Amino acid sequence: QVQLVESGGGLVQSGGSLRLSCAASGNILIFNAMGWYRQAPGKQRELVAGLTRGGSTNYADSVKGRFTISRDNAKNTVYLQMNSLKPEDTSVYYCNANLAPREYWGQGTQVTVSS
Repeated sequence: QVQLVESGGGLVQSGGSLRLSCAASGNILIFNAMGWYRQAPGKQRELVAGLTRGGSTNYADSVKGRFTISRDNAKNTVYLQMNSLKPEDTSVYYCNANLAPREYWGQGTQVTVSS
């Protein structure tokens, strides 16, 4: 059973930075891709950043140039570095791992950006 545990969320002022971590219970290179999603109250969950097994990345237009997804294979951990945070980035952030046809989700971590 795959487990994903997020950490690193919190309260930060506009313009600040946070780094989210997603620790997997096993070797992350078995996954086709891993990513970070977010969901604000009353809104659909959206992809923020993705990272394929081969190392390709993709980002939502709203975070390009501000967020960076990366991984540490030895630690089985994926990161989301978030800089220049804006109030509209406030959301619950979820880690996702794709092992088609299955998908796995973490429990989520709250990020709140104050203006």
